[in-house]
Amino acid sequence: MAGLRTVAAIALTLVVLALLDTDVTHMVAGAMAAMVSTFAIKEKQVSGQAITLALGLPVALAAMSLAALLHSRIIAGDLFFVALIFAAVYSRRFGDRGTALGLIGFQIYFVSLFVGVTVSSLPDLCGTLAIAFAGSAVVRFAVVPETPQRILRRLRDAFRARVAQLVASQIELLDAPPEQLDKVLDDLRRHTARLHEAALMIQGRLEEGTRDAATAALLQRRVADAEIATERLGVLLLNARSAERADTLTLHLPHAPVPATGTLITTHDDATVTLRRDLKALHLLVARPASDDRGTAVAHVRNRLLGYRDEDKLPPGSTAIQDVFRGIGEAARSVLGLRLALDGPQDESNDTPATTRSREEFDAEDVAIGAEEEADEDDDRRGLQRPTTRAAFQVSVGSVLAIIGGEFLSTQRWYWAVLTCWVVFLNTASTGEILVKGYRRLLGTVVGVVAGVGLAGLVGNHTWIAFALVLLFIFAMFFTAPLSYALMSFFVTAMLGLLYTLLNTYSFSVLVLRIEETALGAVCGIIAAVLVLPVHTDRRTDELLGTVLDRLGDVVSAAVEQLSGGPASDLLGKARDLDTALDELRASTKPLTHPITPLRGRRRTVRYLVALLETCAYHARSLAATAELVPHSKNIAADPRLERAGLRIAHNIAVIAAYVEDEKTDGEVTSGASIASMLKQDGPGALPSGTVAFRVLRHLQRLDEGVVGLARPLDVPVADRGEKKGVRG
Repeated sequence: MAGLRTVAAIALTLVVLALLDTDVTHMVAGAMAAMVSTFAIKEKQVSGQAITLALGLPVALAAMSLAALLHSRIIAGDLFFVALIFAAVYSRRFGDRGTALGLIGFQIYFVSLFVGVTVSSLPDLCGTLAIAFAGSAVVRFAVVPETPQRILRRLRDAFRARVAQLVASQIELLDAPPEQLDKVLDDLRRHTARLHEAALMIQGRLEEGTRDAATAALLQRRVADAEIATERLGVLLLNARSAERADTLTLHLPHAPVPATGTLITTHDDATVTLRRDLKALHLLVARPASDDRGTAVAHVRNRLLGYRDEDKLPPGSTAIQDVFRGIGEAARSVLGLRLALDGPQDESNDTPATTRSREEFDAEDVAIGAEEEADEDDDRRGLQRPTTRAAFQVSVGSVLAIIGGEFLSTQRWYWAVLTCWVVFLNTASTGEILVKGYRRLLGTVVGVVAGVGLAGLVGNHTWIAFALVLLFIFAMFFTAPLSYALMSFFVTAMLGLLYTLLNTYSFSVLVLRIEETALGAVCGIIAAVLVLPVHTDRRTDELLGTVLDRLGDVVSAAVEQLSGGPASDLLGKARDLDTALDELRASTKPLTHPITPLRGRRRTVRYLVALLETCAYHARSLAATAELVPHSKNIAADPRLERAGLRIAHNIAVIAAYVEDEKTDGEVTSGASIASMLKQDGPGALPSGTVAFRVLRHLQRLDEGVVGLARPLDVPVADRGEKKGVRG
């Protein structure tokens, strides 16, 4: 949508400028200004977007005017450019509006250098800017409107599609022969990760996209239920395909060994045939919107699947197979809740007792869900410790080096080095991230230059064909940005080759110079990141790892407290904080897991740690979702014995966090007796498989094992206090 909106704004600007008989130079400037004024604004509310766009025009006019006045004053122009770069980066501390205005100021100044603005051409170019901003406003607010409600609606549809994709992969897992399990598991991991990404995107848009806090909390709960139930179904299917219980880590660790295939599933037996039919029925329920339901067929399928939540409705089969049917029942329940939250009340005339019970549970949960305001955490860092201040100094120093080096390469095109230095610092927070981003930009630029040479020769003097290709490449640039920075850089460079053609400044030497300036800018950015207030990747990842562990401890402690009979709290809010922190950690470790890293052993360790944390987060989310049912559920009762298990897990998390943060501690991670054996000491009897209490026990056991597993690669002492007897699952 961002690419479509940007392309539409550029196209509208070009049409207006063409009707005014504007020359090609002004059309290029207008197209670039329309692009900047559209993609720079990221605010969620429409009113905020309008204010920022209105403020952006005078900022753009001021930047272009100063560029014209300083056109012949080289030293003064360079000094102002560096000051502008510092201000643009520093303004990010003021949120989305500050970031947008800083980006507009920098980019319009860059456009001015690109088209060679002078005082005599300034009035016409200022008019071009006004037309570009007006075109951006028309497209943003009328042609392709962007409101929080529309974005949330698209994200909800995307989440539904992701759930359907994951269920389809699970059907493949059921039928895959042993030699294809590696590929099917890779697909399952990818679709599980994408479902989690979709859930996080929805959580980030709930407050602005819903009418009140209660509706946001309800939708958050339903999305979390659907994610947890669908992911759990994949684990249960993997267990049924394996000779022994599969570890949840298998779904989160890339290239994890495939569990040994057992004989628990036979292709043509009755249980497998029924299982395959019901997985396809679940896929139908997920993929089909409630508005498309006709007659009683869908209701019959839904009722059958929900019936698997009752023990007497389970088809005959092994314990592992029956666990899968239970998982299908829970997944069907989550789909029903998601439909109620997204599509409103539905026909209840064909409900069975099992469906009625599920609706009553949802009604009880809806009443219990309250609107709790979450206070934003203030960043207490000041001065040079503030990330925006540090980045402003780094970019400024790097830009000075880029200007000096760029002038030696070309007195006309030196600003390309500055642009590269600028962009490698965007959305990066450590030296490693800057290094990887610089390498990817250089790679994309080299390939883009080759494409630019060929396209420039094909286009020749066909102006509108060139502009059409520019629009195509801009859309591709936005579309590929989340997927590959190198691919995005390729489209940027190919587009610039076409712009040079339009300005009649194209030559092979210019495009070669583009490579040289890009390499220089990347090197200058890396030098500045290493020498000026550096943030080493190890330190950055350690800080984020400590944050993840703190968030994990918060979720586990609060969930176990509520499961033990303690007071209710905002567990899903805490789980969302955990997911956000884990997402940041995952992004920060990319330089350590990049294929070009020479430290292969370290790369494996980092991947293992992240996968373990993702597994722990999955079990913590599951505990939180179950604990939120306790205060108002007729089927789940608090168990005070769980508090003891929670204390051990919380203690272990705290010890690991202290070691990561280099706090002096003599603590040890406690290993030994399983959670099940600990609870047996406080009460008689074993919990039957399939019950909610057994599920809580399984999540606690896996969480305990995962936390102890974290200790070993982090060199945290582990005290073994007895023989482990784990809960399988």
